[in-house]
Amino acid sequence: MKAALSPITAEDLPAVSAFLHEQLNPRVQELEWTQALRVPWDVPQPNHGFFLAEAERVVGAYLAYYSDRKAGTETLQVCNLGAWCVLDSHRHQGLRLLTTLLKQPGYEFTDFSPSGNVIALNRKLKFTDLDTTTSLVPAAAVPRRGVRVSSRPDVLDSVLQGEERELYADHRAAAAARHVVLSTGSEHCYVVARKDTRKGVRAFASVLYASNPELLRRHAPRLAAHLFTQHSAVATLVEHRVAGGAPRGSYRLSRSRPKMLRSDALDPARVDYLYSELTCLEW
Repeated sequence: MKAALSPITAEDLPAVSAFLHEQLNPRVQELEWTQALRVPWDVPQPNHGFFLAEAERVVGAYLAYYSDRKAGTETLQVCNLGAWCVLDSHRHQGLRLLTTLLKQPGYEFTDFSPSGNVIALNRKLKFTDLDTTTSLVPAAAVPRRGVRVSSRPDVLDSVLQGEERELYADHRAAAAARHVVLSTGSEHCYVVARKDTRKGVRAFASVLYASNPELLRRHAPRLAAHLFTQHSAVATLVEHRVAGGAPRGSYRLSRSRPKMLRSDALDPARVDYLYSELTCLEW
């Protein structure tokens, strides 16, 4: 029997969240799944993704996060693909979820956490790979002189202006986002990071956005030390594309996690990881 395919509405979130908690990641509680899909930024959401149901039982789901992003003088509608889970008994129907998402007109698509067979499938569907060359910055004691580092909301409110302030306002309630400002002289850099897991160890941080890549490169060791103090991150992972090169005091990883894009309008070099599953969901 073919399962019924439907958009995930607000009313469907409890059932879909329970399914994902039970079948995909028990460490993420049902309420956390639900809250992650109620994004904190203001954007029209046509759905929260799509799900498969059989006899009123959820048997598959593919989550989606929507945003409006500026690209030069244009405002583009972006759909970030999130968690995808289908019961083994319905695996043959799972592709319907992805193709239905991609058939939505007017959207640019990103996938920042593809894994396994999804990577090859995405490539067949005209996704391209972002350059995710990554370096690791150990959390070591470094001199504090020359740069101030803070995660205090009052400091962020006083330093950030213009677009940075808008980004902070949109993400300050995002569950996975960690906000930091580096300041030196008349310069500053607004950084958004997340706590991350590598080889089963949840003891790392990953930089998702940096407003001043050059300043981040220079002072990455101080950022890493701060994230260790504040969030117990033993090292910080920084993509060269995000920082404009290898950060000071870093070690390049032999392998990096793939992230993907399907768009003719978005410049791959300027794609960041805000307004996505990476800022909304901790796992």
